[in-house]
Amino acid sequence: MHLPVLGLMLGDCTGIGAELCARVLADGRLNDAARLLVVGDTRVLEQGARDAGVALEWRAYSAPEEVDWSRQEIPVIDLKNLDPATIQRGQVSPESGRITGETLATMIDLALAGRIDGITFAPLNKGALHAGGWRFNDEHQMFAQLTRQTGYFSEMNVLDNLWMSRVTSHVALKTALEQITPERIEQAITLADQTMRSAGFSAPRIAVAALNPHGGENGLFGRDEIDIIAPAVARAAARGINCRGPFPADTVFLKALAGDYDGVLTMYHDQGQIATKLKGFNRGVTVTAGLKTIFTTPAHGTAFDIVGKGCASTGALEQAVRLGARLAGSRKRATT
Repeated sequence: MHLPVLGLMLGDCTGIGAELCARVLADGRLNDAARLLVVGDTRVLEQGARDAGVALEWRAYSAPEEVDWSRQEIPVIDLKNLDPATIQRGQVSPESGRITGETLATMIDLALAGRIDGITFAPLNKGALHAGGWRFNDEHQMFAQLTRQTGYFSEMNVLDNLWMSRVTSHVALKTALEQITPERIEQAITLADQTMRSAGFSAPRIAVAALNPHGGENGLFGRDEIDIIAPAVARAAARGINCRGPFPADTVFLKALAGDYDGVLTMYHDQGQIATKLKGFNRGVTVTAGLKTIFTTPAHGTAFDIVGKGCASTGALEQAVRLGARLAGSRKRATT
């Protein structure tokens, strides 16, 4: 009973999410990390069980407070909002995207009310969310609005306990360049430090990536490193954050993966994503940092090409649950 309660969302029903959830729920492999409460439609969960080739016993509840955690059945809040037989799998579905967003909104309400401790969601599809009426560039912006966030927040990625954060995220590269300011860099460093501390680091070592090739070559390839990035790093370091940089982006991950740093802050999305997905596509976790609610998810997508084949790897989902539990547990301890 001391374990945090994580709401588990089955992901977009057109992808591999339900299969992943069914497989990890069937054998209880995550029972040592969190108390998992499925929120969604049991028909989607059953479809996932068929895909995974596992047998599931579940029990429906109307509220998290009613769950009897001593029972062996998987607890489910059955929203009865989606019959997967009506949705074409393996492709973007606006209807599935709409219901995915509605399900997450329900879970966010539960979390904001303190009725669950955090949310882990199986892969969803950003295009489906948008087509379904959730007009955001990504789910992180949607979460920020639904949690009524007013301050800085950001997506972070975790691979084998190496944390990658970014100054800008899901925007056009031209827009990203406009958003890279000293203030935003310092905010990103601060959020990375705070989030990593909540995950158990006492003084996380953060490397900050440069923007231009070769770190700008002392101004030859641009002065962003000199005029924008370095001053922000210096101010954050003066406040006690263990950060250094900027380092050339094409070598900073070699240092981090060798163990010299615990995290890397990049300037834009693909600087970090290319490196981490190449290193461990099926182990990475995405965290939405800085919000009132804990959100974790596998760093990979819905994998339309293998839907229904029963071969999807659960590695990233397992890591997402375990990290979500760590963050939720830390937050609970900090507030009690």
